[in-house]
Amino acid sequence: MSKISFISFCVEYYAEHTKRPSDEVYKKFKETGLIDLLYEDYDDLHGMSFEYLMQFIDEYFKAEGQL
Repeated sequence: MSKISFISFCVEYYAEHTKRPSDEVYKKFKETGLIDLLYEDYDDLHGMSFEYLMQFIDEYFKAEGQL
């Protein structure tokens, strides 16, 4: 999976996870720097399970004061 495909996967599945529109989720990922983190840490993150990845993103937003 390419880095761009991975980021798209994360946006789409996080949108489903939170029941929010994917464009809103993408904007939030971009504004908080999560897009950059997903791109830079691709090697470490792309092997995570779906559940762990959603938990990771939830915790990231919690730490950023976004939840």
